[in-house]
Amino acid sequence: MPPRPCPCGLPEPIDACCGRYLGPSGAPAPTAETLMRSRYTAFATGDVEHLLRTWHPTTRPASLELDPALRWTQLEVLDRVRGGPFDTEGVVEFRAHHREGPRRGVLHERSRFVREDGRWLYRDGTVG
Repeated sequence: MPPRPCPCGLPEPIDACCGRYLGPSGAPAPTAETLMRSRYTAFATGDVEHLLRTWHPTTRPASLELDPALRWTQLEVLDRVRGGPFDTEGVVEFRAHHREGPRRGVLHERSRFVREDGRWLYRDGTVG
Protein backbone atom coordinates (compact mmCIF):
# COMPACT_ATOMS: atom_id res chain seq x y z
CA MET A 1 0.00 0.00 0.00
CA PRO A 2 1.47 3.41 -0.97
CA PRO A 3 2.02 5.98 1.80
CA ARG A 4 -0.86 8.33 2.53
CA PRO A 5 -0.40 11.65 0.65
CA CYS A 6 -0.30 14.86 2.66
CA PRO A 7 -3.66 16.69 2.74
CA CYS A 8 -1.85 20.02 2.15
CA GLY A 9 -1.45 19.18 -1.54
CA LEU A 10 2.33 18.81 -1.72
CA PRO A 11 3.45 15.54 -3.34
CA GLU A 12 5.17 14.06 -0.27
CA PRO A 13 3.59 11.48 2.04
CA ILE A 14 2.06 13.03 5.16
CA ASP A 15 4.84 11.70 7.44
CA ALA A 16 7.54 13.39 5.32
CA CYS A 17 5.50 16.58 4.90
CA CYS A 18 3.18 18.17 7.47
CA GLY A 19 3.17 15.15 9.77
CA ARG A 20 6.53 16.13 11.23
CA TYR A 21 5.01 19.39 12.57
CA LEU A 22 1.85 17.84 14.07
CA GLY A 23 1.29 16.41 17.51
CA PRO A 24 2.61 17.49 20.90
CA SER A 25 6.27 17.07 19.96
CA GLY A 26 6.02 18.41 16.42
CA ALA A 27 8.99 20.31 15.03
CA PRO A 28 8.67 24.07 14.51
CA ALA A 29 7.65 24.98 10.96
CA PRO A 30 10.50 26.79 9.15
CA THR A 31 8.23 29.22 7.25
CA ALA A 32 4.80 30.81 7.58
CA GLU A 33 3.59 28.86 4.54
CA THR A 34 4.78 25.58 6.05
CA LEU A 35 2.88 26.41 9.24
CA MET A 36 -0.24 27.31 7.27
CA ARG A 37 -0.04 24.00 5.36
CA SER A 38 0.43 22.06 8.61
CA ARG A 39 -2.57 23.86 10.13
CA TYR A 40 -4.69 22.94 7.10
CA THR A 41 -3.52 19.33 7.55
CA ALA A 42 -4.44 19.56 11.25
CA PHE A 43 -7.96 20.69 10.29
CA ALA A 44 -8.17 17.84 7.76
CA THR A 45 -6.98 15.22 10.26
CA GLY A 46 -8.66 16.61 13.40
CA ASP A 47 -5.46 17.59 15.26
CA VAL A 48 -6.93 20.27 17.56
CA GLU A 49 -3.82 20.22 19.77
CA HIS A 50 -1.61 21.38 16.87
CA LEU A 51 -4.07 24.13 15.94
CA LEU A 52 -4.16 25.53 19.47
CA ARG A 53 -0.39 25.13 19.98
CA THR A 54 0.36 27.13 16.81
CA TRP A 55 -2.19 29.89 17.46
CA HIS A 56 -0.84 33.15 18.86
CA PRO A 57 -1.85 33.48 22.54
CA THR A 58 -3.41 36.93 21.98
CA THR A 59 -5.94 35.56 19.45
CA ARG A 60 -6.15 31.86 20.38
CA PRO A 61 -9.58 30.65 21.53
CA ALA A 62 -9.82 28.91 24.91
CA SER A 63 -10.98 25.75 23.17
CA LEU A 64 -11.70 24.54 19.67
CA GLU A 65 -14.21 22.01 18.46
CA LEU A 66 -14.01 20.79 14.88
CA ASP A 67 -17.12 19.77 12.97
CA PRO A 68 -16.67 16.05 12.18
CA ALA A 69 -19.07 16.34 9.21
CA LEU A 70 -16.85 18.94 7.50
CA ARG A 71 -14.29 17.33 5.15
CA TRP A 72 -11.37 19.45 3.91
CA THR A 73 -10.69 18.38 0.33
CA GLN A 74 -8.12 20.70 -1.28
CA LEU A 75 -5.73 23.53 -0.46
CA GLU A 76 -4.59 26.21 -2.92
CA VAL A 77 -1.85 28.64 -1.86
CA LEU A 78 -2.45 31.87 -3.78
CA ASP A 79 0.13 34.28 -2.40
CA ARG A 80 2.82 34.65 0.24
CA VAL A 81 4.48 37.79 1.55
CA ARG A 82 7.64 37.38 3.62
CA GLY A 83 7.31 34.59 6.17
CA GLY A 84 10.70 33.05 5.42
CA PRO A 85 13.16 31.53 7.88
CA PHE A 86 14.70 34.93 8.71
CA ASP A 87 11.48 36.98 8.84
CA THR A 88 9.40 37.79 11.90
CA GLU A 89 6.10 38.31 10.06
CA GLY A 90 4.44 36.76 7.07
CA VAL A 91 1.18 36.57 5.17
CA VAL A 92 -0.21 33.58 3.30
CA GLU A 93 -3.32 33.79 1.15
CA PHE A 94 -5.11 30.54 0.39
CA ARG A 95 -8.33 28.85 -0.63
CA ALA A 96 -9.36 25.78 1.38
CA HIS A 97 -12.05 23.68 -0.26
CA HIS A 98 -14.42 21.65 1.89
CA ARG A 99 -17.45 19.44 1.70
CA GLU A 100 -20.24 18.81 4.17
CA GLY A 101 -22.50 16.07 2.86
CA PRO A 102 -23.55 17.12 -0.64
CA ARG A 103 -22.65 20.80 -0.09
CA ARG A 104 -19.30 22.16 -1.20
CA GLY A 105 -17.65 25.37 -0.07
CA VAL A 106 -14.45 27.38 -0.14
CA LEU A 107 -12.74 29.33 2.64
CA HIS A 108 -10.66 32.15 1.12
CA GLU A 109 -8.38 33.69 3.74
CA ARG A 110 -5.38 35.97 3.96
CA SER A 111 -3.65 34.78 7.14
CA ARG A 112 -1.11 36.71 9.20
CA PHE A 113 1.71 34.90 10.98
CA VAL A 114 4.40 36.01 13.42
CA ARG A 115 7.58 34.26 14.49
CA GLU A 116 8.35 34.41 18.21
CA ASP A 117 11.10 32.50 20.01
CA GLY A 118 11.90 30.68 16.78
CA ARG A 119 8.34 29.40 16.23
CA TRP A 120 5.84 30.57 13.65
CA LEU A 121 2.36 31.27 15.05
CA TYR A 122 -0.96 32.00 13.35
CA ARG A 123 -2.11 35.45 14.47
CA ASP A 124 -5.32 36.09 12.54
CA GLY A 125 -6.80 36.22 9.08
CA THR A 126 -9.11 38.15 6.82
CA VAL A 127 -11.76 36.06 5.13
CA GLY A 128 -12.72 37.30 1.72
